[in-house]
Amino acid sequence: MPRAFVYGDNVDTDVIIPARYLALSAPAFLREHCMEDIDPQFSKKVREGDFVAAGVNFGCGSSREHAPLALKACGVRAVIAVSFARIFYRNAVNIGLTIAECPHDIRDGDELELLPEKGEIYNKTSGKVYRTAPFPPFIARVIDKGGLMCALK
Repeated sequence: MPRAFVYGDNVDTDVIIPARYLALSAPAFLREHCMEDIDPQFSKKVREGDFVAAGVNFGCGSSREHAPLALKACGVRAVIAVSFARIFYRNAVNIGLTIAECPHDIRDGDELELLPEKGEIYNKTSGKVYRTAPFPPFIARVIDKGGLMCALK
């Protein structure tokens, strides 16, 4: 069952993928270094389908597209946050990373299930349901296709 990795407020793009690794954009390289300054073992612990959950202003800082790309390369199913920095939100959509904005009390290790078309996140550990606005159809299509460039093909 996919589980959550929980971080706090104001997780900036330099924490998601440190600037010293921006020379390359190969997904395997970004995966290796994703979240390493806040959670050095993240890339070794995260599995395909896991979630990242955070507080307010996730993805603040620079406008680097490498940040959502690194999370996607790690197999992160979605990032759930109370709020996102505007540019991170847009970059996530552009590269096909699912994001969900809603208040939550998710804890590290909670088992989650996401139903984006319904705007629901099920916390299998606590039994709670978190609600988020479903994406409009055109954004849902971009994410489902794996990003903007894939959707345009």
